[in-house]
Amino acid sequence: MELDFDTCRKAATSRDARFDGVFVTAVTSTRIYCRPSCPAIVPKAENVRFLPTAAAAQREGFRACLRCRPDAAPGSPAWDVRGDVVGRAMRLIADGVVDRDGVPGLAGRLGYTERHLHRMLTAEVGAGPLALARAQRAQTARVLIETTRLGLAEIAFAAGFGSVRQFNDTVREIYGRTPSDLRIRRTQPEQDPGVVQVRLPFRAPLHAEALLSFLGDRAIEGIDGREGEAYRRNLRLPHGSGTAVLRPGDGHVAATLHLADLRDLAPAVARCRRLLDLDADPAAVDATLGDDPLLAPMVLKEPGVRVPRATDGFEIAVRAVVGQQISVAAARTVLRRLVTGDAFPTAAELLDLPDDAFAMPTARRRTLRALAAAVAGGDLELDGGGDRAETTARLKEVPGIGDWTAQYTAMRALGDPDAFLPTDLGVLRGARALGLPDDPKSLAAHAERWRPWRSYAVIRLWRSC
Repeated sequence: MELDFDTCRKAATSRDARFDGVFVTAVTSTRIYCRPSCPAIVPKAENVRFLPTAAAAQREGFRACLRCRPDAAPGSPAWDVRGDVVGRAMRLIADGVVDRDGVPGLAGRLGYTERHLHRMLTAEVGAGPLALARAQRAQTARVLIETTRLGLAEIAFAAGFGSVRQFNDTVREIYGRTPSDLRIRRTQPEQDPGVVQVRLPFRAPLHAEALLSFLGDRAIEGIDGREGEAYRRNLRLPHGSGTAVLRPGDGHVAATLHLADLRDLAPAVARCRRLLDLDADPAAVDATLGDDPLLAPMVLKEPGVRVPRATDGFEIAVRAVVGQQISVAAARTVLRRLVTGDAFPTAAELLDLPDDAFAMPTARRRTLRALAAAVAGGDLELDGGGDRAETTARLKEVPGIGDWTAQYTAMRALGDPDAFLPTDLGVLRGARALGLPDDPKSLAAHAERWRPWRSYAVIRLWRSC
């Protein structure tokens, strides 16, 4: 990825935190790389290189700054919103696909050869899939070293390393400290070995109440729920179950993760970040929406509104089908009937449910079964790793799924920043309240000026109705 030296230099000199995660500053004289906002003395221009990712810096032999922790910066908004193969690959790597299935598994999911995938990632982010996964393992290991009292050998395998020696060598290379040295820096109290407390940074501003109220209003008893200023969510993870308690704070969300298997730390963090849209660039979103005089007062009053997304794409698609033409409260009641334990059913589990578990018209039950069959059979991927346009088109091929359901799923499950629902009653009511056109055709035409952030406009219109 091309980085303009002068722009990056200005951002680093002014310690602009908005660029954290967009690039890292690699200092050739110290062989250390930092966030743009690092409080350390700004190095001379001739001693600086700007690289797109922490993995790219590590690949070239730079060590992470232990003061600003550049490996723990918010993810790049570019990879979060992009629907191309590089953006999809970055999301899948963050979810731990390389650790579980190797590079062949990642390449297979994306439909490319390993060589071509490596070439594309290296050109765009400065590192191939193995280097990116290695950087993530190192960060996971550091979090476990500093926040738990687990043995270092346990941490090595929980973080995804193949051996203790590989773990020791990688930590020493990336942080310039041995694992034991990192642990000496902090003394941790006794706690459940399956509990990990981490901070999930974001780019300010973040309108936490908008997130909490949206998710709380749609909570399913036994699966998730709002608890004051926090949100609790049960997680279905690759190696077992988990629970996340997420509490927004100043510049970060405090996450308490209860994990049945610590190998699921990285996927749990990735899914929580995705759920709360923490890698978004609110300045870019609000600048575009705020250019519309009819939206500007709301943007000014409530900066940093995010799109509540998903930890499970199939669940969102089911919610969308169930929510067709009924209220949010009624949808919650229907959805609760589908849940038999403490996790939302998988596609295979939903197919096994008896007909009387579907408290809905026969046609809608058939739609849910057809949707579940497509996901269980591998014909439809709703985890954000697939091509968005292709996935949305395949959704519409499922009998009973139209544009509203497909766009809602694209917005929340696939992370499409530009989905739009011009026929939604809540959207139309919100538009009317703000003085916008309140018929679908005229509103859709007006919304063209909101591209590529129409999903964020949908959330704002819902909040206005």
